[in-house]
Amino acid sequence: MVAQLETQSINSTVSLPYPVEGLVQVFTSSHRNFFTSVMAQSLRIAGQGTAVLIVQFLKGGIRQGQDRPIQLGQNLDWIRCDLPRCIDTPHLDDTENQALQKLWQYTQQVVCESKYSLVVLDELSLAINFGLIPETEVLAFLAKRPPHVDIILTGPEMPKSLLDVADQITEIRRSYRP
Repeated sequence: MVAQLETQSINSTVSLPYPVEGLVQVFTSSHRNFFTSVMAQSLRIAGQGTAVLIVQFLKGGIRQGQDRPIQLGQNLDWIRCDLPRCIDTPHLDDTENQALQKLWQYTQQVVCESKYSLVVLDELSLAINFGLIPETEVLAFLAKRPPHVDIILTGPEMPKSLLDVADQITEIRRSYRP
């Protein structure tokens, strides 16, 4: 039998002797094989009653835009770019670029509204490196987010400016054994 514990909401009136600061975490690897670790962390946190948003900027193909999130449990929303394909090139047509920009604007809006306590921005480094989302906008977004919101950035070749503002950097490497 599973017992439900009553958890305090983010708008709780409990006052702590110290401010709770959200972290910026970076998960990076030259191999695209680490999303499972980030997803496991997100599911664990959502299962504890915390609102989580996973945003996959370069994934498409399954009509999972911000208007149709997949909901995993009560506390985890998972959205993708509302495109018929995955983005693997910096060359987008106008419709694709508009869909990506709409997703980026939506993400910034819901974070500023404190709708989620953990937000995963998957493959953000690729979107930046492709020139699809300006690095300066991401830095401004991180600086103005509500102080309690945790952000996880993922992707290969994370820009140095984002590594410099990160509280934690996890670099995942393959282990070669003879």
